[in-house]
Amino acid sequence: MDIYVVRPGDTLYGIARNYGLPMSRLLQDNQLPDPSRLVVGQTLVIRFPVENYTVRAGDTLSAIAAAHHTTVRVLQQNNPFLKGGDRIYPGQRLVLSYLQVKQGALFVNGYAYPSIEPELLRSTLPFLSDLTPFTWGFTPKGTLIPLADESLVRPALLAGVRPVLHLSSISESGQFNSGLARDLLQNRSAQETLVGNLQRVMDERGYRGLDVDFEYIGGDFAGLYADFVDLLRESFSPQGIPVTVALAPKTFAAQPGELYEGHDYRALAQAADYVLLMTYEWGYTWSAPMAVAPIRSVRQVVEYALTEMPGEQIFLGIPNYGYDWPLPHVAGTTKATSLSNQEAVELAGRVHAAIRYDGAAQSPWFRYTDGSGREHEVWFEDARSIRAKLSLAREYGLRGVSYWNLNRPFPQNWTVLSTLYDILEDPSR
Repeated sequence: MDIYVVRPGDTLYGIARNYGLPMSRLLQDNQLPDPSRLVVGQTLVIRFPVENYTVRAGDTLSAIAAAHHTTVRVLQQNNPFLKGGDRIYPGQRLVLSYLQVKQGALFVNGYAYPSIEPELLRSTLPFLSDLTPFTWGFTPKGTLIPLADESLVRPALLAGVRPVLHLSSISESGQFNSGLARDLLQNRSAQETLVGNLQRVMDERGYRGLDVDFEYIGGDFAGLYADFVDLLRESFSPQGIPVTVALAPKTFAAQPGELYEGHDYRALAQAADYVLLMTYEWGYTWSAPMAVAPIRSVRQVVEYALTEMPGEQIFLGIPNYGYDWPLPHVAGTTKATSLSNQEAVELAGRVHAAIRYDGAAQSPWFRYTDGSGREHEVWFEDARSIRAKLSLAREYGLRGVSYWNLNRPFPQNWTVLSTLYDILEDPSR
């Protein structure tokens, strides 16, 4: 696999010819919204098929997989035009394998809102081990605030992907509520009621994992939070349901701030089966323009985490979005707009901006001037920045990666991921 960076004067036809590949191969692997408009600095993922199969009358995807000692999931990964489905027709050409030595294997989780487009979800499921619908809330008495999750859980189960129930301290208003979390953590009876309600929902809906995400609880509640996570693990471990806890991106134990002080890395790692490092949002809505997940900052969080827990317990958080900041930036006033990684490239094309790449942050960015004459700066993710983050997970022997979130398409990410790594399946299957 190569990652090609578009240069001035490049055309898709010319790039394909130079690599000795049909242009359709580049279109399929990158799913370009407008193949006639390449952007200087844009990345293209180049894969080299080794073994192909031409579909015959009467073939099914499962029969082809069995005959060639592979799986339907791998065929779906190798052939993005299938969009996670199994419909094939005679004469269709499927890639069975690529010229690529896998660099390892990873468990892959992704968060999704119920509003995700069904076709996008179906296309993404073959690349996941777990799917985490966002989010279930709770009341101070331990009653669950339900989520309309059927459109996520059912397709995940049909695709052999483990659905994970996400429990957060987000109130019905949609904001993290520190008071709500603190009330629960001081009320053992409410916790036990909540455990019972979680058990009922998991049984009814088919959830096979639990992900806990309490934020801004403060240092005084760090011990109680770890105790609560321990209770959850004791309750669900006998059923083979793992408990994951989301951790703020700390770089040292005594890091100040309400977001960080409530997350005792060592205590929470000992209480849970797995942890998710929320390694994103350095660049965010109200920050100065910068990478959402600069690799040097992500590395610092991972290196600290490894002093408190083993790597095989850790999921590395990866952002699936970017931000557009108007300039000049005024702290507390300037507000960035989020956009998808594909939208960022499309925007660069519309405004004739060349995409640059920050080697230190391992992230792409560009500047442009809008119709009102105001300058903007955009940071996002591309195939290079994703490869760097995936390499970090491999370098440190982490269990896997977790994407926030899946509601925006990013085809190149899945191409890079599945080409370089085997995606492990739900171990409970």
